[in-house]
Amino acid sequence: MPSLYRILLYYLLVISVVAAVVTISDKRRARRHKWRIPENTLLLLSAAGGSAAMYLTMLLIRHKTKKLKFMLGIPLILLAQITAVWLTFFQGNVL
Repeated sequence: MPSLYRILLYYLLVISVVAAVVTISDKRRARRHKWRIPENTLLLLSAAGGSAAMYLTMLLIRHKTKKLKFMLGIPLILLAQITAVWLTFFQGNVL
């Protein structure tokens, strides 16, 4: 596996773990009525590559599932990321 792909894979693994941990942390803080993680931070982590992990985590722990911004926004971010990867790696073979 070329080193660029390996670096990208490690990056996605790390950002996914961070996104899941931060989402779980925000849920715990919400239950304890503590200072919350800003929604923009959660969305930024999603846009940085943690969208799949964050979305799955949100569904599993039932966090932010009533907020349209998250239930529509994060899947749209994920779709945009998948499209970007597709276009990057399969430029000439689209359709």
